[in-house]
Amino acid sequence: MTTAAVNMPQPTPHPRAIADLPGPRGLPLLGNALQLKPATIHLAMERWSREYGAMFRARIGASEVVVLSDSAAIMTLLRDRPDGFRRPAITAEVSAELGGSVGLFLAEGDVWRDQRRMVMHAFSPTAIRAYFDRMVQVAQRLEARWLAAGDRDIDLNADLKRYAVDVIAGLAFGADVNTLESGGDSIQEHVETVLAGVARRSLLPFAYWRWCRLPADRRLERSVRAVREATDGFIAAARAAMATEPALREHPANLLQAMLAAAEQPGSGVDDDAVAGNVSTMLLAGEDTTSSALAWLIWLLWQNPPALERAQAEVRQHARELTVENIAALDYLDACALEAMRLKPPAPFLPLQAMRDTTVLGVHLPKDTLLWCVMRHDSVGDKAFPDPLRFDPERWLAGTVDKGVALPFGAGPRMCPGRYLSLMELKVAMAVLLGRFDIAGVRARDRSEPAEVMGFVMGPTPMAMRLRPRAE
Repeated sequence: MTTAAVNMPQPTPHPRAIADLPGPRGLPLLGNALQLKPATIHLAMERWSREYGAMFRARIGASEVVVLSDSAAIMTLLRDRPDGFRRPAITAEVSAELGGSVGLFLAEGDVWRDQRRMVMHAFSPTAIRAYFDRMVQVAQRLEARWLAAGDRDIDLNADLKRYAVDVIAGLAFGADVNTLESGGDSIQEHVETVLAGVARRSLLPFAYWRWCRLPADRRLERSVRAVREATDGFIAAARAAMATEPALREHPANLLQAMLAAAEQPGSGVDDDAVAGNVSTMLLAGEDTTSSALAWLIWLLWQNPPALERAQAEVRQHARELTVENIAALDYLDACALEAMRLKPPAPFLPLQAMRDTTVLGVHLPKDTLLWCVMRHDSVGDKAFPDPLRFDPERWLAGTVDKGVALPFGAGPRMCPGRYLSLMELKVAMAVLLGRFDIAGVRARDRSEPAEVMGFVMGPTPMAMRLRPRAE
């Protein structure tokens, strides 16, 4: 009897329901909304993941959310995009209410496929290398700004955002906005207002602004108009240049011209509105993501002197002159950047929405289920990384990192198309910093160390830096 029982086919277990999952207690109507603050919501979800396990449920107002922190399961979901999962519809709705155009970040289905071809062409390594001299020009302005600071505190966050805005405006649109030299923060401030506003509205339990607009909502709407006016101006200038110089269609001078040329191809499926949406996306996402990653990298290097010394030595040996080849040779700096993004990812979570009924980790998820993917859980866990909270760039050089666990640029078909540009931009700025200066100090302005603040991406609270020009 025992042998027969062992060899008998075992019944397939029925998937559990979402209601069977554990989760934090909430209040009627509000759910867990009062336990979550937009600026620290990622930390709350990470804490609950440690408490309730790889999959649990939470409620934000009327919306039930399934929270997932298992990296293998997350990877499976990301590979099933865009057919199986999409970004939550609320983000697109918030953008549409503000008059935004749908770019690659928010596009879905066939619209996404059409735009992906256009954007990937514009962001190809070959295209980025062609714009390298412009990036160096912006980095040299950053160097001059820091030289002019003398022994005074440098507003690190603000300067890195100016650098990122100037790079993306120059590379992507051929526009020399030059906030580093002019001190003009208009575009930068409008970009920050839009990023913060869209992120905040996407996470709130109730869309109060549809009935009552607060001063913050009016500021948001003004900034959206300003960004759209700037976007329209970039597109008009690119079209005028291409009309004057038809050869730019074959050899575009910036990413916007490359997108317009791709959109003009027969059967591209891309119209002017899609181009405008992607211009806005590059301006918005390109500013915050890179500047936040740079700020965290500088802080972590300052906290780890041996790593800082090794990165400085590499830069001073291989990148005395800023060329594509010299920047590409900075392997240790590249490892530092990846390690910083493992510990302090600009995107510590990724929200998704199921496009069909599916089962994840034995739990049935009906169509339209909202999922919250905790990207920083296994990547700072000791199962995948020894001493996981230590800043150790050597992990990446040794080839021991499981790249299915640490996903700073996402994974699957919708992996970030700007990853090559972001890493290049980051390494050029760091080559200027480490090659031309010695860091005298980096500190948080109002606390013992910078705190994590979630907006459109996760960045640090304000930091101050002091530099000494390097003695040749």
